[in-house]
Amino acid sequence: MNLNQIVNMVIKTVTRRLVNWGVNKGMDLAARRGTGGTAVGATPAQAKQDNAAREAAKRARQAAKITRRLR
Repeated sequence: MNLNQIVNMVIKTVTRRLVNWGVNKGMDLAARRGTGGTAVGATPAQAKQDNAAREAAKRARQAAKITRRLR
């Protein structure tokens, strides 16, 4: 294994982790956006919508993880 292959492997690993981190942060932000999170005075409809958004973000992360495994 030469130096070029080692550098490429390290760069790919770091890039993959940074992209995954950014995607997860973005999905979490999108799940919370607009409602400000489940507040104490939130209506049941808002709380239900927040939970649905979080579940959708979780499913999207799981789908991305499965897709990465298949490569």
